[in-house]
Amino acid sequence: MINKYIIEFKQLVKIGVPIFGSQLSYMLMGATDTIIAGRASSSDLAGLAVGNAFSTTIWMFVSGVIFSVTPIVAQLYGAKKFHEIGKKLREILWIALALGIFIGLLFMNMDLILNLLPIDKNITDISISYLKAVALGFTFITIFTCLRCYSEGMTLTIPVFCIAFIGMLINIPLDLMFVYGWMGAPKLGGVGCGIATSIVSFLMMITLFIYIAISKKYKKTKPFSEFSPPTVATTREVFKLGFPIGLGIFIELSMFSGAAIILGTLGETIVASHSIAINIASLFFMVPLSIGLAAATRVGNLIGENNPRQAKVASYSTIYMCMLTALLNSIVILIFREYIVGFYTVDPLVFDLAVSLLIFAAIFQLPDGIQMGALGSLRGYKDTFIPMILLFISYWIFAMPMGYYLTKIGLNGPMGAAGMWYGMIIGLTIFSFLSIIRLNWIIKKFARVKIY
Repeated sequence: MINKYIIEFKQLVKIGVPIFGSQLSYMLMGATDTIIAGRASSSDLAGLAVGNAFSTTIWMFVSGVIFSVTPIVAQLYGAKKFHEIGKKLREILWIALALGIFIGLLFMNMDLILNLLPIDKNITDISISYLKAVALGFTFITIFTCLRCYSEGMTLTIPVFCIAFIGMLINIPLDLMFVYGWMGAPKLGGVGCGIATSIVSFLMMITLFIYIAISKKYKKTKPFSEFSPPTVATTREVFKLGFPIGLGIFIELSMFSGAAIILGTLGETIVASHSIAINIASLFFMVPLSIGLAAATRVGNLIGENNPRQAKVASYSTIYMCMLTALLNSIVILIFREYIVGFYTVDPLVFDLAVSLLIFAAIFQLPDGIQMGALGSLRGYKDTFIPMILLFISYWIFAMPMGYYLTKIGLNGPMGAAGMWYGMIIGLTIFSFLSIIRLNWIIKKFARVKIY
């Protein structure tokens, strides 16, 4: 039995390390935007924070449909149905294109919503301009995500990492150019981060397209060997599996976005501090997130091979690894929180509040890591609907109402930003327990049913 776990630990590391590199690259792009905009002004940082709260939540909801590509491809790859993988990719790319255009149009018109919110107009003006600048980039990144999930579903995670890493490096000088007006570029403040993101997203999409087309690693699936129009069957399959993923991600991220909106009424300092703390917590969360994403591929491959016993071992291995890495994250955050926050801001008020909020960020690393391990394994089983319901219960019924109450009213008076973080910790803890219960049920179900 121990040998089986060792095998899975090795597989998760093999698949997960490049995924971690990719995810870290994506997050470092966001961190670069936050740091550079934050050093421009508190208003630019707050405007970027509100813009990202909306753009990330909406994009993750829509692109969650595309995330279904990973378990679909993973199970087909385990079953060695290579020709069908290429056909599925071509059909799903049409869906990705349509969703990408939809997101771009939506972001171009987000002023209709942002102008109605009780947030300082100086902040919303920057947010609106940023969303218009980044709109086209999200169209490109949606298509890139489809190609990325196809590659990762076949355990080919290194090419995606290399492209994401290079994209992250290119994003740094582009941010400096468009935020500060270097090298003759217009000085746009936080809005310049949107221009940089759109350029990098286009380059990443084109590069991955070319690599998949010429690399021998993808040849057996014949990804672009012929023309395949969209089909009703594949579209139905993608939305049946992917819509609950997207809605589940939306529910989770809306908790963080809702927190930003609630705290947005308390002033620029609190919004900026909260943004820094969330960004740092998200960076550390990349480790358990990468393990969970690797689990979706690994468990999917094993289910495709009709090997539910080893899929069970892979699922439990994922939980153990996520718990360990989350615990290490918490320790690092607590020890180095002042040093880390120093990279983000020079404002003493923002600095002090962000440092205090990182204590809460360290606490919720553990339940957040556990739930990601369970959620990734469940996706490998193609179980997405019930986890979505559990997310709704945990975050919208418990986390958000409790966070709002503690922030605005409190047990002995309003708690401010700390109250919102207490609410988020409670929601994450509830979902971590519920997701493990669901995973155990699915494991037992697949142990009784022959897959193919």
